[in-house]
Amino acid sequence: MKHMTLFAGLVAASFGSMAFAAGSDSTEPPKPTETTLKCPEGYVYNPETKLCVVPKATNFTDDQIFDNARELAYDGQYTTALELLDMAKNPNDPRILNYKGFANRKAGNIDEGMSYYQAALAINPDYILARSYMGQALIAEGRMDEARAQLDEIESRGGRDTWAYAALDKALHGQISNW
Repeated sequence: MKHMTLFAGLVAASFGSMAFAAGSDSTEPPKPTETTLKCPEGYVYNPETKLCVVPKATNFTDDQIFDNARELAYDGQYTTALELLDMAKNPNDPRILNYKGFANRKAGNIDEGMSYYQAALAINPDYILARSYMGQALIAEGRMDEARAQLDEIESRGGRDTWAYAALDKALHGQISNW
């Protein structure tokens, strides 16, 4: 599935000039890289060899695993993203847990996804992106009050002007998205 560019454009159009959180675990959808632009499904781009490779834990650092898995998950390659996340040397990294939740939820495994969001939040209760994704899972289950509670938590933790807040707020108002 090579729809990252279209997806990024739709997100930009949806949120206009809203400020986004930055950093290694940005709440913006990932920009497409060689992994989703050039590599066949099931492969990731290795910048050192400049080749698409079958991912192995020895090929990548946890940061590279996270970045590639996040991109693959947004591209709809949930199985490959989960396989990659399982290779992380630190499986208790909240970022790794959150994207295991995201990929599982998007693959239709909402209960399993919820368990990963809860694990990420047990480690870092201020992880607003996990709260946003959890809220979206709660909406999918019809648990609107609990989803609103996650939106309130995001705001109370300083996340009012973030993509995480905006995405959950839009979902609560019936504007369901790909994330």
